[in-house]
Amino acid sequence: MKTGHFITFEGIDGAGKTSHIEAAGAWLRERGHAVELTREPGGTELAEALRELILRRPMDALTESLLVFAARRDHLKQFIEPALARGVTVICDRFTDATFAYQGGGRGFDASVLTQLEGWVQQGRQPDQTLWFDLAPAVAAKRRAAAREPDRFEVQDLAFFERVHAGYAARAQAQPLRFARIDASLAQDAVRAQVQAALGRLQ
Repeated sequence: MKTGHFITFEGIDGAGKTSHIEAAGAWLRERGHAVELTREPGGTELAEALRELILRRPMDALTESLLVFAARRDHLKQFIEPALARGVTVICDRFTDATFAYQGGGRGFDASVLTQLEGWVQQGRQPDQTLWFDLAPAVAAKRRAAAREPDRFEVQDLAFFERVHAGYAARAQAQPLRFARIDASLAQDAVRAQVQAALGRLQ
């Protein structure tokens, strides 16, 4: 059986990626793919419990990073890897690029430690394709303010999100073959067209 594709959607809070995930899954199903949607932190019972701690409880950057990778390990073992082995295409709302962007860029945490944790936890598993919803942090802040009650990441100041954005840009520059940049400043239909164009390259 052919292994499924592992696709991740990334971007700062307010970039609009989450609103496009279900539509992307439906679009791929129409083209014959078996698709499962998931998210990080989360995706399993244990990882969802850790997500609540990460988003709601105060903690330092190392504790935060360890919890994120603990959730990721369970997610990989219990959900992502089995689904891929069955030939399912997995679309995940955030993965390790978010950790390098938020904990590494936003929090200023040591990227070498994150790289070591990445190696231990993922054992070489990386997304086949990452769609990066690129949006100016100031624009994303306006969208967040109108959207929902903020968690402890979303309440961070503009400088934090500028560092997160720079973290994503650095990841995309370092791995251009994996990343597809989505201009998230455009109208929703135009963003959807970019998403479909990127996903259409899957074999």
